[in-house]
Amino acid sequence: MRFYTEQHPYYCGIDLHTKNMYICILDQAGKILVHKNISTSPQALLRIIEPFLPDIAITVECIFTWYWIADLCREENIPFILGHALYMKAIHGAKTKNDKIDSRKIAVLLRGGMIPMAYVYPVEMRSTRDLLRRRMHFMYKRSELLSHIQNTRSQYNLPEFNKCISRKRNRAGISEQFEDVSVRKSIELNLTLIKQYDILLNDVELYLTRHAKEHDPNNLYLLHTIPGVGKILAMVLLYEINDINRFERVQNFTSYSRLIKPQKTSAGKVTGSGNRKIGNAYLKWAFSEATLLLIREKQEIKDFHLKLKNKHGKARALAIISHKIGRAVYYMLKNKQAFNMQHFLKIKDRAA
Repeated sequence: MRFYTEQHPYYCGIDLHTKNMYICILDQAGKILVHKNISTSPQALLRIIEPFLPDIAITVECIFTWYWIADLCREENIPFILGHALYMKAIHGAKTKNDKIDSRKIAVLLRGGMIPMAYVYPVEMRSTRDLLRRRMHFMYKRSELLSHIQNTRSQYNLPEFNKCISRKRNRAGISEQFEDVSVRKSIELNLTLIKQYDILLNDVELYLTRHAKEHDPNNLYLLHTIPGVGKILAMVLLYEINDINRFERVQNFTSYSRLIKPQKTSAGKVTGSGNRKIGNAYLKWAFSEATLLLIREKQEIKDFHLKLKNKHGKARALAIISHKIGRAVYYMLKNKQAFNMQHFLKIKDRAA
């Protein structure tokens, strides 16, 4: 975890909400200069901090409403620090908690060089990344509809469908297999929604593919060289990683991707593990999918997986291969080299 340690004459901590935000501005001595609740708008924020420009740094906690403040600070050339919400225990662990107290704590952490920094995603690619995440949400909803059809078939102990119903050409006559009129209507509703999702997903995937080629075609090509990784999986990796140089070491990258098991130690003894959710859930999903696809595509990886499974068990074997893929992606993007199977198999095995 990185902490923001730059010194400034003034420090601004903001407890941000949708309609209001509580602002606390401190000087270098820790004296409170401003401490008040204002409306959530760029104009109101600029009016408050105007007397302290350009010698002020602003920090907010990483919640879903931070985009506009980051963009405003970028336009006004104001240092902006995004605080990592899961690491800011000084705020969440207090006995008494309200917006006024939280804003002061944020400012104090910034002044003391103790703000745990989260990554401020660049505005140029941020909206496309969010659209890609939205596309995944629609895919989950589509999968729920398909699962409901399969579960309903099991409820009535009907024969299994002859072919995979996720494909449009295999859905003809499905609803007619259910005798009850109400059940049939339920299945028809599911099929209608799936059809609409297919149309929307095809459209958004075409849009995303075009934009990815405009943003970073070279890295997109490199990610495509991994066997089994298609256009969507490559785009997820591309947009969630953004700039590989923001990770100083490969260990930082695999930790961010949730590919390692965090340990808690004290006096040389392991006291447990935790904080598994700190990191990027989308990268974790992407590397898990890439692992399964690589095993399916390449016989040598299939044999390697079987060897690991016999030694460590299925779950741990998959985790080891996911960790190896994560390390491979890091060095591919760092060195601008395509995927190399021989180099991949030589990567040191580490159980995640």
